[in-house]
Amino acid sequence: MKFEVEIKFPVDDLSDVESRIEEMGGIIEVPKRQADKYYSHPCRNFAETDEALRIRRVGDQNFITYKGPKVDDSTKTRREVEVPLVSGATGAANIVAMFESLGFTPVAEVIKDRRKSEFQFEGFEVLVAMDEVLELGKFVELEITAEESDVEAAKAALEKLAIQLGLSDSERRSYLELILGNA
Repeated sequence: MKFEVEIKFPVDDLSDVESRIEEMGGIIEVPKRQADKYYSHPCRNFAETDEALRIRRVGDQNFITYKGPKVDDSTKTRREVEVPLVSGATGAANIVAMFESLGFTPVAEVIKDRRKSEFQFEGFEVLVAMDEVLELGKFVELEITAEESDVEAAKAALEKLAIQLGLSDSERRSYLELILGNA
């Protein structure tokens, strides 16, 4: 089973992190707008179970993502299952219609402009996402997708990378939780 091992940091300015990534040999992609629409379950309170279900639109691409409960008290490590959907506005509208027909209701939408860089660090493929989130500000997410047996090593690698990138004071809440004002 794969886990998303993630640490997120609020920042005032992304340029210092971008410079450090480039010094490490990372190539930073052009920004892409991501619109994430989150849904509540008709029979389960995702806020109580610490789960999330979303539809993500990135340009013409659509994805459905389930995020399980966080597995520790210090990071955002959790099981994540993401499935690509039919592309385009019609594909997104169809999955929205299906969700709402099944009793799922929209909770909130998180819109962000994301610049990504992926590179090897400490034996892992690391994704660094530099986000400008509407209504919230700027953040850097460090992420590794790992097997359950590698979760602790992945967390240690991300903590080491955070120090090298000059990041501190991690934020464990998701963008959705921050927008909704959840503690």
